Amino acid sequence: MSAAPGEVPSAGRGRRPARASGDDRELAILATAERLLAERPLGAISVDDLARGAGISRPTFYFYFASKDAVLLSLLDRVVAEADTAMQEVFGRPARTAREGWARAIGAYYETFRDHRALTVAWAEARSVNDEVRSLWSAVFERWVQQCADAIEAERSRGAAPAGLPARDLAIALTSMNERVLYATFSGDGPSVAEADVVEVLLGIWLSAIYGTVGSV
Repeated sequence: MSAAPGEVPSAGRGRRPARASGDDRELAILATAERLLAERPLGAISVDDLARGAGISRPTFYFYFASKDAVLLSLLDRVVAEADTAMQEVFGRPARTAREGWARAIGAYYETFRDHRALTVAWAEARSVNDEVRSLWSAVFERWVQQCADAIEAERSRGAAPAGLPARDLAIALTSMNERVLYATFSGDGPSVAEADVVEVLLGIWLSAIYGTVGSV
């Protein structure tokens, strides 16, 4: 199994571009937002809450971010980059078996978003009301779908996986499943898979869908 994750697309977030990233005050705002999102939804968090938590004034907040939605987008950029780095490490190391390769990929995806569970839930809920979040996530999702489709095609080309549904359609369905299963597990919204079982359950479905078996591949 092989694929090459692409670069995270850059996009304007309504933030001031003419400053270095990584400023301590910017990082404090981002850390405050993630902490508060673990306690309450974005709609219940104000700019004053973010500024106060970061130890800055409201005017100083607006030097860094145009709105609290821009903070959410910046956090999404960072976590997606973190997920892409994890995936690059996975695909950069040869796997002894297809099962091992897919297990590492699904595990890296799960672990990244588990470590930012409050943000994962916030983004999922913001997509229905925020066009920028929806657009950014759509671009990210498209890239991950293409990576998975390429990996499925590679497995078919080497004779490890049988021909079947179009690779892209299969990749869309499987990646969408991952997203929904993780959201339910992290948020408790509806029936959900226990955290300890998530990776193994998802892996079994991926192997069955791609290879027709969850056995030795």
